[in-house]
Amino acid sequence: MASQITTPTQWPELAFEDLKDTLETVQLWAQIVGKIRLKKTPWINHSWHVTLYISPRGLTTGNIPYGGGSFQIDFDFVDHELQIIASNGLKESFALQGLSVAGFYREIFLMLNAMGVEVEIYAKPNELEVAIPFAKDEQHKTYDATQMNLYWQALVRINAVFLRFRAEFTGKCSPVHLFWGAFDLAVTRFSGREAPLHTGGAPNMPVKVMQEAYSHEVSSAGFWGGSEAFPHPAFYSYCYPTPADFGSQFIEPSEAFYSNEMGEYFLLYEVVQRSENPEKVLLQFLRSTYNAVAKTGNWDNKLCCDLTGFER
Repeated sequence: MASQITTPTQWPELAFEDLKDTLETVQLWAQIVGKIRLKKTPWINHSWHVTLYISPRGLTTGNIPYGGGSFQIDFDFVDHELQIIASNGLKESFALQGLSVAGFYREIFLMLNAMGVEVEIYAKPNELEVAIPFAKDEQHKTYDATQMNLYWQALVRINAVFLRFRAEFTGKCSPVHLFWGAFDLAVTRFSGREAPLHTGGAPNMPVKVMQEAYSHEVSSAGFWGGSEAFPHPAFYSYCYPTPADFGSQFIEPSEAFYSNEMGEYFLLYEVVQRSENPEKVLLQFLRSTYNAVAKTGNWDNKLCCDLTGFER
């Protein structure tokens, strides 16, 4: 008889100072994996073909077509391995602990070659100010298994709330997916109208990629692990284009705030994590910031739907 699967209901505590070095390393590893998916997957609008997804054990590329079959690359943050499985029955893996970015780059391409997968990538990071070639990056090599597991546990819970929020929208909407450029989990809604041409601005990112990503009006929300300039894991919500009165709307919960510098609303992860009902508090933030977009941007109010009667 199979044992019952149980998941702790409490959201884990996250501290940027404990996480930051590990997240820097894993983000760069994820860029390598994401670029492999990018090269082997047909282009999907807004770069949806390059992203990773939350899995029951970590992050996954999902199915990647290749040579009449397919393969998949998975980060396992339970056993702390990188795994590749293929439709021809082959399976390879290596341990994440103790690897630099250069070491990870060597190992994954050795493994792909052994499995008969041929792929070449642009072997430098995107969306980072300092873009050390992957093959030469011995600087980033921190991997705290405990901290990465806690971060992934948070992502699992956040992913579930984002999926519910996504289900409330009947218009064009992205999957809930992780962009490895900034290493943020995001979900994006579209009004259906074209947007002004984007001017770009992200470091080491082609302008044409950003212009295609923001070709239509968007309302985007997500979760990000923080940075030295903003040392807090946090939820964000923004829109493009940004109406003049977007940042002055009523937002829940009361701890949420608007950054004039960033042009986004933020809610610290710790506010959600410490609340009596984290799922409810996060949904308040997601719904109220979308309502701010819809109100100030004159979006069609019929794009949201009532799920009452469909949930069991």
